[in-house]
Amino acid sequence: MKHVMLYCRSGFEKECAGEIQDKATQLEVYGFPRVKKNTGYVLFECYQDGDADKLVKTIDFQSLIFARQMFAVAVELSELPKEDRISPILSELSDVEALPHCGDLRIETPDTNEAKELLKFCRKFTVPMRQALRGKGILYSKDNPKKPVLHICFIAPGHCFIGYSYANNNSAFFMGIPRLKFPADAPSRSTLKLEEAFHVFIPREEWDTRLASGIWGVDLGACPGGWTYQLVKRSMFVHSVDNGMMADSLMETGQVKHHQEDGFKFEPARKNVTWLVCDMIEKPSRVAQLMGEWIIRGWAKEAIFNLKLPMKGRYDEVLEDIENLKYFLIENGVKFKLQAKHLYHDREEITVHVQSLSNISPH
Repeated sequence: MKHVMLYCRSGFEKECAGEIQDKATQLEVYGFPRVKKNTGYVLFECYQDGDADKLVKTIDFQSLIFARQMFAVAVELSELPKEDRISPILSELSDVEALPHCGDLRIETPDTNEAKELLKFCRKFTVPMRQALRGKGILYSKDNPKKPVLHICFIAPGHCFIGYSYANNNSAFFMGIPRLKFPADAPSRSTLKLEEAFHVFIPREEWDTRLASGIWGVDLGACPGGWTYQLVKRSMFVHSVDNGMMADSLMETGQVKHHQEDGFKFEPARKNVTWLVCDMIEKPSRVAQLMGEWIIRGWAKEAIFNLKLPMKGRYDEVLEDIENLKYFLIENGVKFKLQAKHLYHDREEITVHVQSLSNISPH
């Protein structure tokens, strides 16, 4: 197997390609990305057989910023007949020796407007395809979340890539996208960005402790309150910092203190803040520096924030800002965990999560 397929946001294929190229080179796996603009995916072609499996096993999926999903391609099929797509797929997969026994099936498409029509077909095709794969012993007879996932990605009618990802090193979401519903009482659609970040960055089994009721959060650049809403919904208390006005519905909860001041100058009176969140429209390097200062000073234990991307050199900007933030934290003796992702609800920005693992005395 020589190819790795990665899903990404349409228009960010170049950034996704640059990232997989860097990660592969670091592992001394050599190849090149095949990129078509606005397709919503990248194919990385390795020079050596077996290297695709090495990449999907060894690259930490959580470390990829622009990729929504990653799987090793076992076979590409085109011109599948309308009257029977299942038989050719079964025939091809039966000849693939290196294909692992899989515990789940996802029939997907890239996330583009053109591919949306294909999704209807994918949903209808999933049940009969799953039954046929189980009959051939390619899938376990029952879903097994610990075993590899079989992916069938249709990029056009009758044209698909088939492969697998490892359950401990992939996105748990169909097409790599958490399906979230916009809450009718939220003040803005930006609320979905923070909700998605919680799904992607915080393991579900840790929500009760890390997103617990009664703890304090700070929202910098809060107005009208899309991100504050997510904290309030989880019964947190929030310092919402913005010169603009907050939604009345949030203020009426009694959980929000509104500070009409500059987010870059605000300092919490008490150092009891667990969560710092920030969606300010500002230079990414400046925001990253501010987040680092809060963590270093012990003003917050965890931070989720957006870094707005420039029109050109987006990948280089992201790398530089994140590396500078890491260096800043290390230089100040902070142990930390950092993740970054171009989320589904992001546009020209990425979302970053930093968790302090140090016991820092506030100063």
